[in-house]
Formats: sequence, structure tokens, C-alpha cells
Amino acid sequence: MRAERLTDSLCYHGEGPVWWPTEAIRWVDMLAGDVLTMDTDGEITRTHVGTIAACLRPRAGGGAIIAVERGLVTTERDDLGELQSHPDVITDPGLRFNEGGCDPDGRFWCGSMAYDQAEGAATLYRVTADLVAEVVLPHVTISNGLDWSPDGRTGYHTDTATGTISCFDRDDHGGMTDRRTFVDCGDGSPDGLTVDADGNVWTALNGDGVVHCYSPTGTLEQVVEVGARQVTACTFGGPDLRTLYVTTSRENLPAGDDPQAGSLFAVRPGATGRPPQVWRP
Repeated sequence: MRAERLTDSLCYHGEGPVWWPTEAIRWVDMLAGDVLTMDTDGEITRTHVGTIAACLRPRAGGGAIIAVERGLVTTERDDLGELQSHPDVITDPGLRFNEGGCDPDGRFWCGSMAYDQAEGAATLYRVTADLVAEVVLPHVTISNGLDWSPDGRTGYHTDTATGTISCFDRDDHGGMTDRRTFVDCGDGSPDGLTVDADGNVWTALNGDGVVHCYSPTGTLEQVVEVGARQVTACTFGGPDLRTLYVTTSRENLPAGDDPQAGSLFAVRPGATGRPPQVWRP
């Protein structure tokens, strides 16, 4: 199965796609600090939100929460206007936020990474309704894909540098317990991920130009080929939630290499996604 290219090479480092309640796909050009929005007519807009735009999720009732370089910004507007900045979570200038998402309780989670990708320097945080960041998982290297099973009992998290996707049990307080390996991708570099309505885990393999679909037991079920090597993340969207959108990057690529890198791709793989978990302050 092969994904279709939807856009030109718009991004230097495309990441973090999320289907928006207003029926648009949003993703970030992370290192440019921009959020891109493509509506159902294919019109694309770009909104600058900070030095880094790590990831974003819809806010219940309209608006968004966005992780920027070291902190969070919020807005009550779906056009991402009137952004309100909040105190930095990360104080070390050698670190920045990376990927994240919302849990079934409506709390925002976001992980970090070191600019030099130093081993164990990063952290996975959980943000409370009053925007206090709590450490959930320390000593991460590149905190990446994050999502939960349809019943909310199992979470999935990727530390790209380990080559593995972990799973964990969600306890009564929304924390993680019994963290263990879900899939070992061998020499692959698992990046962003999403969980569909049947509990299958779809993950981008950065450098391999593919998205893998794993069953809830960790069996490889499908492979989607993408026309760019640096595949970064994926999510389901569209009015029927049956389109898998895939972001790609051209970070550190020389001019002319991998010409479709930085484009947004899409495929209809026969699976159905779920509406995005929203932030509920």
C-alpha cells in the first residue's frame, strides 16, 4: 500500500498531525515554529506560534494548547489567534519540547529531547488543568509518539533512540504503571504514532519511508510506503476518520535529495481512527 502525496514540500521538519474538530488537518513545521492547517478544500494556511512548534491539541470548547520550545501557549480561538504564553516548563537551554498528546482524562502530555540528543536527558511530562507540568517519565532520550488504547487502559509511548515502542497500564489516577516493551523495531527509528478504533498502533519509521501498523498484541499487520524517507508521524482524519495523514521531514537533507520530503501524504488503509483526545482545562 502506498500513500499519496497531498502537498508540495512545504515543511523543513513536518511533524505532529492532528485532525481538528472544525474538519481540518493540522500539523507543525516544528523547527520553523509554525502550525499548518489544511481545510477540506485543500487550502493551506500557516500560523507562527513560537521559535519551536512541538505539537498541539484541540481545546474543549474551541482553541488549542500548543507546546513551543520550552513552554506552553494556549488560545480559545480555533484560528490560533490571541495566544497566551505560560511560564516555561523546561529551564535547560539545551532541551526543547518534542511530541505529545492528550489522555482520556483530557490532560496534555508532552515529552522533550536534547538538541544534541544526549542519552537520558529528556523527560515525559503530564500537564494538569492549571498548567502545572508533572514528571511522569524521566531519563528519556527522544520522547516521541504517544497515544492510548480505545478503552483508555493502555498507553503507548516511543523513545525513538531505543528503537522501541513501550506500553503501560493507566492507573486510577491517570498515571503510568508496568511500563514494558510493546514492539522492538530493531534497527528502525519509530517516531510519531496513533491508535485506531480497533486498537491497532500505527507508527512512522523515520528513515525507512514507511508506516507500520501493529495489532494490539504487537504483530505487524500492514506496511504503508511513503514517498519520502524521513517519515515522522501519522494520524487518522477526514470526515469519516478513515484517512491516514502522514508527515515527513527534510531536516539535514542536501538540496535535491529526497525531493518529496517535507510533504504531507495520505492513504485510506481500510481502518478507522478516533476523534482526537482534547485538552480539557
